Amino acid sequence: MTVVLAATHHDPDGRLYPQMVRVFPTLQQYFDGIAILLTPTSATETQAWLARSEVALHVAPSDAPIGHRHLGRWRRGAVQTALTTFANAEWLLFCDLDRVLHWAEYWPDELAVTLAALPEADLTVLGRTARAFYSHPRAQVLPETIVNEVFARMTGLTWDVMAAARGLSRRAADLIVTASRDDSIGADCTWLLLAQRAGLQLAYRETEGLEFETLDRYQDEVTTLGGPQAWLDRFDANLNNWLLRLELTYTVVESCRQQMNE
Repeated sequence: MTVVLAATHHDPDGRLYPQMVRVFPTLQQYFDGIAILLTPTSATETQAWLARSEVALHVAPSDAPIGHRHLGRWRRGAVQTALTTFANAEWLLFCDLDRVLHWAEYWPDELAVTLAALPEADLTVLGRTARAFYSHPRAQVLPETIVNEVFARMTGLTWDVMAAARGLSRRAADLIVTASRDDSIGADCTWLLLAQRAGLQLAYRETEGLEFETLDRYQDEVTTLGGPQAWLDRFDANLNNWLLRLELTYTVVESCRQQMNE
């Protein structure tokens, strides 16, 4: 089978550049093609390096809206880029580039097993084990717990749906590109509701590799603060982080409500 990676990437400060250069050769071994939708504000060196690499790179227009509130648009765009570029792709892994780089570097065997299992369903929700879930800041864990609870009450499926990683058959990817209208982060749930309504087969798989990856780009700060827990504590002490995540939670739940009423 052919498996293509469809990824979004946003790195305005170039913090992910060293890991990207280091891990990309390993990442390429897992896929028959890689399509990346890159934000126009990403670091110049990142854009230049990816342009020289063996990837299907699409840099979004300079006026494209960026941020958590527009993630559905970006994720759909990455899937569309992969479909358009790789006409022979049978299966897609959608995943933000920072997460899949971490996965390939620290949990490569699990990534290989996960990709091999994609044909088991049209759409596979890739979630996190309890350990991987709780490796995230509390300001992220608690709001995402609410989303998972709401999704379970709507569907009866007790899944972790906010890890932003999906295995997609070409049929499922086509459905998302042509039928999804959710430009918000609510797409993390509404893609699933859309696929379920269309009669596609859904599956769920827990992973360790989707643990908290953000620390990869802040190793200097982690060292200065005295370790990962100190960095997480500082993150959770910032009320702005809680406000953002609570706003995103509301957005997801409202998107679900709208989808269910259509």
